Amino acid sequence: MLQRSDEVALLRAVLLDNCVSDNVAALNLGDARRVGVDPLDYCAHRFGLGNKLVWQRAAHWAGFAYSDVIPRQPRGEETRHVHIERLGQIRTLRVNVLGREVLFGAPGFAAILNLGAGRWERPDLARRLCIVPPEAIDTALTLRHDADLMDEARQGLTRRWGGITASTALPKSARWSFVMVLVALVGLVMAAGTTGRSVLLPLVAALLVAPGMLRAIAALPRRMRAGPVRLLADWELPTYSVMIPLRDEAAMVPLLHRAMSALDYPPEKLEVRFVVESRSPETIAAVERLLDDPRFRLTIVPDAPPHTKPKALNYALPLTHGDYLVVYDAEDVPEPGQLRLAASLFAAEPGIACLQAELVPDNADENVLTALFAGEYAGLFGRFLPALARWNLPVPLGGTSNHFRSEVLKQIGGWDAANVTEDADLGVRLRRRGLRAEPFASRTYEEAPTTLSAWMAQRTRWMKGWMQTYLVHMLAPRQLIRDIGWRAFMGFQVLVGGMIFSSLLHTVFAGALIARLIAEGPDGLLPRDAGDWISALVLVLGYGGTGAIVISGIAHISAWRLLAAQALLPLYWVLHSIAAARAAWELIERPSYWAKTTHGQTRKARNGALPKSMPLTEPARSRTG
Repeated sequence: MLQRSDEVALLRAVLLDNCVSDNVAALNLGDARRVGVDPLDYCAHRFGLGNKLVWQRAAHWAGFAYSDVIPRQPRGEETRHVHIERLGQIRTLRVNVLGREVLFGAPGFAAILNLGAGRWERPDLARRLCIVPPEAIDTALTLRHDADLMDEARQGLTRRWGGITASTALPKSARWSFVMVLVALVGLVMAAGTTGRSVLLPLVAALLVAPGMLRAIAALPRRMRAGPVRLLADWELPTYSVMIPLRDEAAMVPLLHRAMSALDYPPEKLEVRFVVESRSPETIAAVERLLDDPRFRLTIVPDAPPHTKPKALNYALPLTHGDYLVVYDAEDVPEPGQLRLAASLFAAEPGIACLQAELVPDNADENVLTALFAGEYAGLFGRFLPALARWNLPVPLGGTSNHFRSEVLKQIGGWDAANVTEDADLGVRLRRRGLRAEPFASRTYEEAPTTLSAWMAQRTRWMKGWMQTYLVHMLAPRQLIRDIGWRAFMGFQVLVGGMIFSSLLHTVFAGALIARLIAEGPDGLLPRDAGDWISALVLVLGYGGTGAIVISGIAHISAWRLLAAQALLPLYWVLHSIAAARAAWELIERPSYWAKTTHGQTRKARNGALPKSMPLTEPARSRTG
């Protein structure tokens, strides 16, 4: 297609030495349009020029002033009302500068052409308009609306869900009552071995066997969703936002840079937003060193309670502009094709609102604890979550590699800022809105905790979040039934409630068996009555189901080297019981306390799915003549 002379002239003015002729400029314009991106974005990304230089040259060509930054609006100045959830779509901002209103904007290629053509017809426009790069708009909006963003981060979900959140629906009396129920259940198990066996043992069996049965059934191999027949081409792909929340993670930034740079996605359609708390100056400085790459953005979250990951994500969510969105943690190394596969699945199945990638620790063989952790993850992400999706039950999402339709995520209110296992809670909320969440066959490589103290802190937080999730959604059980139906409601009891209770009860039950063995010798384990047979059923289905799904998950990822360590699963479940007891105490005293996991502790090389010789930056792939 022939290009207009002014289009070619503008592109040559932007590229300068990178474009030696009109023909090369026309070819690059055609390439940009075939990919479906603005030519200015194309130049900034494909030629490594960056946004500042591209918009500066475009402003000079059109005859307008340029600035790298937007002056901060003085406190007390009136600002026009905006819908906070739409901040990411704004490209202009009015600011009073020395008593004169100036419009700062980051116009696209077509708008620059129009501005240049009308420059001489409207000379006053040049006095009122200043062109800035897109990130300047982003930064200015964040500063101007920081109070609104924080309010939305903390209260947005509450407003949309009528108070069904951990921040408003869990007074201390409710938390105490829940913990007392847990203590009563433990006492029930302890009493079942000596008194009321005909009544108590069947009740205990129901609490312990149901989760084990679910896991045993889920352990049966089934092929996970691998994707559509055809992956989307570059020109078909939508914009994608990546959110990476960080706190005190400066050491992880180089690995994240390499992992995000390896993603097989058109760079002009990719936004990688680091979300960093203001009290992490070293991490902020590490991210700022990456910002010459136009793919990367930085959102600094003000220091305000609660200091949780979901609050930070909620703060940055309105600023994102991708059609789809994924959350990665500080140690994550996703497979390079993950975003393209997810986008292709979303396009092929409009009914899917969320996709969960598999999480696979890549330091699994570092020690026994990491091997047990990796086996647990293999069963959870390779077998259990896919089974829950097939059965149309609530899918408790993993804390990372959740891919969303951005509009859906914003409509339901994002994450619960006070819930410390916000992913599991969000999975339930999606189901309550009739939205589908499904795992898919793409892996993200993680770092398993390498020490017992790190594992215990992380697992205590997870267990506390599951307790918060169960309590919040069970405070109005009739409404929950209306939202998800009886079948999914019972699944919620077994999945969430059963997981909490069994974490405590399995160890108590096992302790009772050990005490009987010590008192009576080997003969004490032989069934003598119906109660003993019930106990044997609990042992086989409770422990057996959990063991079966771990082994099946190991087979799924072909990590047979981890099999020997699984002989210590009974001791691993004891650790779960300790974590559950700690979580119950924290639920009362520190419900929103976030036990931070320290990453980068492994001695293993963290290459994951990355090409071994991948350069730190992506080379330009465009036409330079």
